[in-house]
Amino acid sequence: MKPATAAKKLGVLLDLTPAEFQEGVVSRDELNALQADPPEWLRELRRTGPHPRPVVAAKLGVSISGLARAGVMDPLTTDEIEALKEEFPEWLRRERNTHAEVQREAAELKAEKAEKAGRTQA
Repeated sequence: MKPATAAKKLGVLLDLTPAEFQEGVVSRDELNALQADPPEWLRELRRTGPHPRPVVAAKLGVSISGLARAGVMDPLTTDEIEALKEEFPEWLRRERNTHAEVQREAAELKAEKAEKAGRTQA
């Protein structure tokens, strides 16, 4: 796979990875090995960042859309994410509530579908 795809699957920014990673092709076996036993550069990127938006969103408990609504477009470091959590601005409170509500609704829909499927098969 392309290095950009592998970086995305690893949850890191491609331009912060080593040159040999950026210039090569990553096989599924190599990706699995990186996930199972990450080298120091990968552990450090995951630990300190800067992190791509999907990782930032997950660490803050919001959606990527919520980050965009709040104007958070750039990657953030772990320290910046922790500072936001401590500050807990209104936008973060609002987006967390929105994200939790969307997840709750999705879980309810999934349960309803499973129940309907169960009745149909019975």
